[in-house]
Amino acid sequence: MAAAGGGGGGDRDRDRAERRLPPHSPSGLVLQTVEMHTGGEPLRIVPRLEAVEEAVAAGGLSLLSLRREVAATQDHVRRALLQEPRGHADMYGVVVVRAEAATAGAHLAALFMHGAGYSGMCGHAVLALGRFALDYGLVAAPSCPETAVQLRCPCGPVTAFVPWDGRRSGNPVRFHSVPAFAAATDLAIDVPGHGKVVVDIGYGGTFYAFVSAEQLGLDVYTSKTRDLVNAASTVTEAVKKQFKFHHPESDLAFLYSTILTDGKDAFSEEPTTNICVFADKQVDRSPTGSGVTARIAVQYHKGLIQLNQTRTFRSSTTGSLFTGKAVKEAKCGDYNAVVVEVSGEAFYTGTATFTVEEEDPLKHGFVLK
Repeated sequence: MAAAGGGGGGDRDRDRAERRLPPHSPSGLVLQTVEMHTGGEPLRIVPRLEAVEEAVAAGGLSLLSLRREVAATQDHVRRALLQEPRGHADMYGVVVVRAEAATAGAHLAALFMHGAGYSGMCGHAVLALGRFALDYGLVAAPSCPETAVQLRCPCGPVTAFVPWDGRRSGNPVRFHSVPAFAAATDLAIDVPGHGKVVVDIGYGGTFYAFVSAEQLGLDVYTSKTRDLVNAASTVTEAVKKQFKFHHPESDLAFLYSTILTDGKDAFSEEPTTNICVFADKQVDRSPTGSGVTARIAVQYHKGLIQLNQTRTFRSSTTGSLFTGKAVKEAKCGDYNAVVVEVSGEAFYTGTATFTVEEEDPLKHGFVLK
């Protein structure tokens, strides 16, 4: 993608672009985004946020430190972009960071955002960002037929492998995860309204609880989404109270989501279906890339899948598919872990420019419950 020219011509171009915008406050936000989805799950990409780049340059911040800084000082950007009226309850976004202190030699770093805050990893976003990095010139010399894109995520380094035909990126995209592991298996959790429920807990860049919907009297194929969401949220709160999370990086030691499954954990050529409910009852439209990573790690730990056996995962909400396989053994602190390859398709849906009028009482978004 061509960049704007320099000199007076560039100034005139910016002036013309400014005049095309609706009325807005000179000191207010003007945010340009690239819109994508992966398996139906939206991704609002902010290619550059000046305040973030300045914070990295001034403080030499690591990505996890930057995430804390952004949450403390720039959270109005997340709320403005992802909450209503510009977004919706299930919107997802990412701020691309290019400063060296944050990227640590990668092509880009990513700050993942959702309606309630920030996450340590997002697989559907990584698949989309792989394409974005090639099409928007973040990789200097892409190679055919596939280019490796190095990303720095809050959970650590992740590599995406993106088809490239010399002009544009393509699908499917795949990525190799950070070391993923089983934190607990066959854990009995007392879930209000359901009694004792057997849960697996896995880490795939963030922590997930896995439980078959059948244990909760539900079916991922036929039950109402609202019933699945409420049940998954109840499990999440119960697990948080009854299980202590450990991770070498303390900022990542929290439960992000509960994934309800069809219970088909043993290896099969047939797809296994799930629904992921994360953050504040957000529903992932995709099969959930980091959830696939964590579930593969749990299945490998339990001896249900071998290295390089590929499983297919289906979203119960859209029917979209990801594949996953454990490609090699690894370590994460004291945990025996595996690196997981996840593959899926990401697509562009447009671009947008968002503005703010300072006198707008809802300028930084709101949540409707």
